[in-house]
Order: sequence, then C-alpha cells, then structure tokens
Amino acid sequence: MKGVTVKRVDKPTYEIDDEILQQFNEQKNIFGRVIYDNTAPFFYKWDYVNSEKMIENKKKGYSRVELARVIASWTLYNHFVGAFSDQKLDNEDTKLTEPQLSQYEIGDMVEFTKEVKDTALKFGASLVGICKLNRKWLYMINRHGKPIHIPKDYTHAIVMAIEMNDDIFNSPDWSAVTSGGISYSQMAFLSASVAQFIRHLGYKAISSGNDTALNIPLAIDAGLGELGRSGMLITPELGSKVRICKVFTDIPLIVDKQVDFSLQDYCRKCKLCIEACEVSAISCDIEPSYEIKSVSNNPGIKRWVVDVEKCYMFWLENGGGCSNCIAACPFSK
Repeated sequence: MKGVTVKRVDKPTYEIDDEILQQFNEQKNIFGRVIYDNTAPFFYKWDYVNSEKMIENKKKGYSRVELARVIASWTLYNHFVGAFSDQKLDNEDTKLTEPQLSQYEIGDMVEFTKEVKDTALKFGASLVGICKLNRKWLYMINRHGKPIHIPKDYTHAIVMAIEMNDDIFNSPDWSAVTSGGISYSQMAFLSASVAQFIRHLGYKAISSGNDTALNIPLAIDAGLGELGRSGMLITPELGSKVRICKVFTDIPLIVDKQVDFSLQDYCRKCKLCIEACEVSAISCDIEPSYEIKSVSNNPGIKRWVVDVEKCYMFWLENGGGCSNCIAACPFSK
C-alpha cells in the first residue's frame, strides 16, 4: 500500500501467552468441526449446501455456470494427491528419465537461499519468506484425527503467498469464490514444485497447503505481513488478497526479519472490514485481547478475535465462501 512505512524488526508484532498457547487440534477449526462436531449447527453442511437455492433466486453472480466454474477452480488443490507430501514424487516413467544425482553441496547459504526464493517466484509465488519452524504453530492432530509428526531435522519453513485475482472484489458472489479456488489450485502446484526442487538437490522437504500447521503465524514469522483485525494476514504489498502455502525443510536457510508497518494502529481506526461483514463476525473492540469466541479460536494469542462460526454460517447461506473482509481492506487495493 502506498505511503506505508515498512520496517524489518527482530520480533514478530503478534503477542502470545506461552503459558496458554498450545499446538492446535485441526479438528477444532471450522472445517474440521463440519466433519467431527455433531453439536455444531453446521455439522456436515458444506459451503455449497444452498447453491441450488441461490441459482433459483437468479441473483447476479450466482448462475449455474458460475457454480461450475467455482468447483472447477479447486480441481488441482482437491485432486492432486501429491501436492502435499513428505516424499519425493516418482512414477515408473520419471524414474527412467530423471537423473539420480548425489546431494548438492551448498557453499554460500545466502546465495542458495536466494536461489530457493527465486525458484518459488518462478513457480508462481507472489511473495516468499523464510523462517525457523516454531513448532507451536504445528497442528497437534490433523483434520482426520491423526497425530502430526514432523521430524526434528525439519528446522525451517519456506512460506509463500499467491495473489488472488481481482474477482475477489466482487465478493460475496461466486466469481470471488472462484478467485480463491484458483489460488488454492496454484498453491498445490507451487508447494509441490518447490518441495520437488529441494528433494532433487538431495535434501528433505514436506509440502503443505492449509494442512499440517497454521499458515498465518508462519507467514508473519517469515516476514510477509502482520495479523489484521479481520483475522487475516495483511501484507504491505497485496493486503490480505493472498493465499498461503509452505514447505518445511532440513536446510538451514537464511531467515527473514519480520515486518512492522504499524498495522494495529491502522486497524484500530479503519474498521472497513467490520462494516463489510454481513454477520458482524469481526470484533469491533478498540484493542486486541486474548478473548476467544469459540473452540475454533486458538487460545493464547492476542488479537481481534473473529467469530468463525458466524462467518461459516454465512458461507452456508451464501451457497459458497465469502471474502468481503479481504475485498474491503484498503491494503488489498
């Protein structure tokens, strides 16, 4: 955003209570609860549940064609089974055609870190940063109830943001939802490709989308942005008009400093995301706090908490997702 002063700082701008903060159970986030929380009003109700009703209403932006486009936009993310993997991707053909070389010897780590970032940008990242892996950001249990185990030698994370296209500003209609789906499918390609790049140099890599760990704090640790009132990562370059993926690796890459562009001061005054939210899910408190609204909020983090249950219930009513808060944010424009 023009006119914003961005400083590189030694500590992230978020505040946590180490005595309260624990690794989060992914089954407690809103999408995990859709499957496992039979007390939730949205139990087994996916976001397209009201899509037929929206089509019948003949509301602009909610046609049968636009619904097909939305679902198609998620194809790579939902169906590329190798996208998020801890193993080198092989099949009988590639085993025959790819050279099997010894581990690449890294001389200058600063130069090699630049090569990693350049590779991520070539593969479609809009922004990329490096951080040490804070294991408190790893999920303890995944969405399917299985413990998450990332070996100790995975010490660093390459965190990448993909810019969403400008259809996001049509939110909450289905063209905006398609913008998100396209970014998620690009995420599958990007994270898988960066992980394969590292594996072909003889090092370890685990590619990850929204799984395995919390994306926003990792992105903050990697110097991509700060946490906004909307509960979203806000970057100085692209606002919250981004989707995040990451790759965990055993290479001790050079880490980036965090950024501080006085976002909390801005969010105290702005409040446009509050006005844009159709169900008042975003806190209008003057100051951030440790308050939580539901079991889907991770305790021990100081922020403006979002009532994600209200948010998801609007998704159901809308027949698909909503990105009003992203579209309203001045940094996104």
